[in-house]
Amino acid sequence: MKFGSVDNAGIIDFKLPTDHKATARVLGRDKRPDAPEIYVGCAKWNRADLKGFYPRGTKDELVYYGTQFNAIEMNATFYRIFPPEQFTTWYRKVPDNFKFFPKLNQEISHWKRLKDVDAVVKHYLYNVANLKEKLGTVFLQMHANFSPKDFDRVVAFIAQWPKEIPLAIEFRHTDWFNDAMVAEELYEVLETNNIANVIVDTAGRRDLMHMRLTNTTAFVRYVGANHDTDYTRLDDWVARLKLWKTQGLKTINFFIHQNIEEASPLLSAYFIEKLNAALGCQLTIPNEVKQKTLF
Repeated sequence: MKFGSVDNAGIIDFKLPTDHKATARVLGRDKRPDAPEIYVGCAKWNRADLKGFYPRGTKDELVYYGTQFNAIEMNATFYRIFPPEQFTTWYRKVPDNFKFFPKLNQEISHWKRLKDVDAVVKHYLYNVANLKEKLGTVFLQMHANFSPKDFDRVVAFIAQWPKEIPLAIEFRHTDWFNDAMVAEELYEVLETNNIANVIVDTAGRRDLMHMRLTNTTAFVRYVGANHDTDYTRLDDWVARLKLWKTQGLKTINFFIHQNIEEASPLLSAYFIEKLNAALGCQLTIPNEVKQKTLF
């Protein structure tokens, strides 16, 4: 993913901002001692993007991917609405504990910009529902030029969204977070409707690091720069997620991108190993034997 890419990542201050003051309150509503559900994955599973990840002779990329990761961020659904049969096929190829996190189609977010989208949303969800219990959170990514002047469209869209399907929304226009009045109104709408506020961590858009959770899910889209700082940035995320766990975090959805995507599995393996140690979880480390020779 090229969004927010820079020429020299070494000069960027990647320190995570302090949490928004309301994040601890949201997490503290239900402090049951349950361990959070944790899903970590890449954005794509095709061999062309993840060069070197698949062992020689791999016949089905998704089948193998499902043995190494427990989640996939499905960017493909942004570009095309797949038929129900395709989702059924994907469903059958992955283990019981695997989840898909599909992006809403661009017709909804970018072409119609949330206006008059009821029919296409219903069609999209009818097809996606064939993932059954392996359907994770659906996420909506708005165009960077979609600004608060269309706040009413966001409110109307959320009002029509089926509450039984988890939803996360990513806003990219600076005014959603830099205008204090708009930001607080947005957070209230998301929080009231139990919608996750996507956090995007990318080099060139540090203004998107709002650190404001609106429910007990941390939905993070992390974009590495294929630079040494990618690893220290992930160290900081492990520490922050560990803190949020103590405050009541229930779900972690963490997706790792790279400007050069073939490096995503390696970076994911590093992150998962650190996360396992810090949170006491036991996620599979992708290509563990192979990766350990590369750290």
